[in-house]
Amino acid sequence: MISRIDRRTFLGSTLATAAALAAGAAAVEKKPKLKLAVKYDMIQIEGPIEKKFELIKTLGFQGVEMNSPSNIDQDEAVRARDKTGIVIHGVIDSVHWKQTLSDPDEKVRAKGLAALKGALEDAKVYGADTVLLVPGVVNKDVTYEQCWQRSSAEVRKAIPTAEKNNVKIAIEVVWNNFLTTPEQLIEYVDQFKSPYVGAYFDCSNMIKYGVKSGDWIRKLGKRMLKFDFKGFSLTKFQNKEDPWVPIGEGDEDWPDILKALVQVGYNGWATAEVRGGGRERLQDIAERMKRVLQQ
Repeated sequence: MISRIDRRTFLGSTLATAAALAAGAAAVEKKPKLKLAVKYDMIQIEGPIEKKFELIKTLGFQGVEMNSPSNIDQDEAVRARDKTGIVIHGVIDSVHWKQTLSDPDEKVRAKGLAALKGALEDAKVYGADTVLLVPGVVNKDVTYEQCWQRSSAEVRKAIPTAEKNNVKIAIEVVWNNFLTTPEQLIEYVDQFKSPYVGAYFDCSNMIKYGVKSGDWIRKLGKRMLKFDFKGFSLTKFQNKEDPWVPIGEGDEDWPDILKALVQVGYNGWATAEVRGGGRERLQDIAERMKRVLQQ
């Protein structure tokens, strides 16, 4: 016969176990709170900016990233933002591949720095909080060390502009032979000792380098300001085929990415970076994003 004390202990233990299991299940099922966005150039319909923003809003997108410099009428973009509620969450430095901050020519670097400062100022106009920057390129003319030293020096010169405009410089990882491991990106960002320099992580770009996207996110932690993605097939890449596939059909481990986002406390923008189009194409992109992000 179970005594009253034993019964009480047994019931307490059972309830505690059930609570622990429930908490564990809740933790597994917890999802990051993400806001879906596209790059502005992906909206390929005719008409004013407001019409373009209205289209993506009907499809479930909440924001866009704009290029800088560009021929976009900024006043029109701001009016469209205010009218539709679509957030211009970020700006992309659109000349960072051509006028690199790692170029051997000091004049080219100066142009790149001016473009970065201009993008930071444009971001302020739009109400954006980040500027996406590819900091440099390692190639036959630029070693890894030179890319690090030159680009770091130029980014430092831009930090006062970032501070003045309250916009962060988000260092993106791409196929530029630079910052190809989480540790390298962390060291690069941390050297500035500034809250105005962080990371922009592309969940698809870095698969080919062998570290899972979720592990990148866990290591970057709060340094990760934004993330975007495509669809990348490692098998196709290894077979020398076009590796870019539709979102959800690549080798991104989305359950692990979502788990990592929860673990680092990321609740923010998730932006597609794929070939754009009209309503039908953008609707397909939106549906794929919602499916992989479980939104």
